[in-house]
Amino acid sequence: MSEECSQSCGSCGEECEDRKVDFSEQPHELSRIKKVIGVVSGKGGVGKSMVTSLMAVTMRRKGYHTAILDADITGPSIPKAFGINEKAMPTELGLFPISSKTGIEIMSINLLLENDTDPVVWRGPIIANTVKQFWTDVIWGDVDYMFVDMPPGTGDVPLTVFQSLPVDGIIIVTSPQELVSMIVAKAVNMAKMMKIPVLGLVENMSYFKCPDCDKKHYLFGESRIEEVAKQHGIEVVAKMPIDSSLAGACDKGLIELFDNTWLDHLAETLEVNLDENTKENTKENTKENGELKMKIAVASDNGIVSGHFGHCESFMIYDTVDGKVVTTEAVPNPGHKPGFLPVFLDEKGVNVIISGGMGGGAVDIFNEKNIEVITGAQGKAEDLVNSYLLGELVSTGSVCHEHQHHDECGE
Repeated sequence: MSEECSQSCGSCGEECEDRKVDFSEQPHELSRIKKVIGVVSGKGGVGKSMVTSLMAVTMRRKGYHTAILDADITGPSIPKAFGINEKAMPTELGLFPISSKTGIEIMSINLLLENDTDPVVWRGPIIANTVKQFWTDVIWGDVDYMFVDMPPGTGDVPLTVFQSLPVDGIIIVTSPQELVSMIVAKAVNMAKMMKIPVLGLVENMSYFKCPDCDKKHYLFGESRIEEVAKQHGIEVVAKMPIDSSLAGACDKGLIELFDNTWLDHLAETLEVNLDENTKENTKENTKENGELKMKIAVASDNGIVSGHFGHCESFMIYDTVDGKVVTTEAVPNPGHKPGFLPVFLDEKGVNVIISGGMGGGAVDIFNEKNIEVITGAQGKAEDLVNSYLLGELVSTGSVCHEHQHHDECGE
């Protein structure tokens, strides 16, 4: 311990045997988040939330499951960009995020407020604790990339995120103004203090491209971003123009429909940093090294197939290779809300679902995702899987229509 130690371990970046506090938090038990990427800026108004949204959309288009944790509690703008007006509702198991039109999971304080325009007049510790709860209490499911939209600066919330969440790297967003060097330096130095790698520097509002002559106009003067990046040993991964169509897409909640390639290089950088074993599992039966692999799920009550898909105790998921079961996992039913369970099992890479009864809505969603549905099954889950592998299990096409079973069957 240094003689000058203030005992404030939370704000200290030194390695020390006497460090007393571990601020790291575990995600919800039903959340499996592979990569956490922070999006930061030294000052407000540079387009940090826009970059966060575009990165989530870009990675989603590449086939990854993406999510956005909106940590900008006092200035949330993510739901607006995605056109989300639905409110997140708590359940006994936890809080579910809201899915965008293309399946990006989003949690923001605006999804909990009665009115989007209600101000959040909270002190720093309460705001920081809310961000932690977005990590610990929200049921995110399977996520390949979570992007954390942080408030500007180096205050309570960025510190809380860096200490509590397993951040794999940060993206710094800035603009081409003269004070950019100081702003970037603050963000870089905080990342170094917290021992988090900087994945790249994005310069927003870099230029305006005239639609008539196709000439670039540098409205804020010639950019010095390359020089600044070189000083700090980081890479400029994107230069984004001023584009009125992008602003219009955000205002209309249509950012998922906006077509651009500005962040493609950054997306490739993230893919390179993604371990092979964290890539999205294909939803079709896969053949690797000559072996046919597939996942079979059974809606189960204590090892017996459940009569009601949505109300089952758990899902027994069997990994099979060349027609033989190699591993078995019991996954607790994360709770029912319309259309959720088929998406939940799809994200786990399931190819076949076996159940006693199932609502027509759930069947339709499984069919859309090319997941085979076996209904009308009875007996032990393991026996049913073996029967299916032998080609002896046939679906009766049983669909529940009774009103009292509407929710239980997952419709």
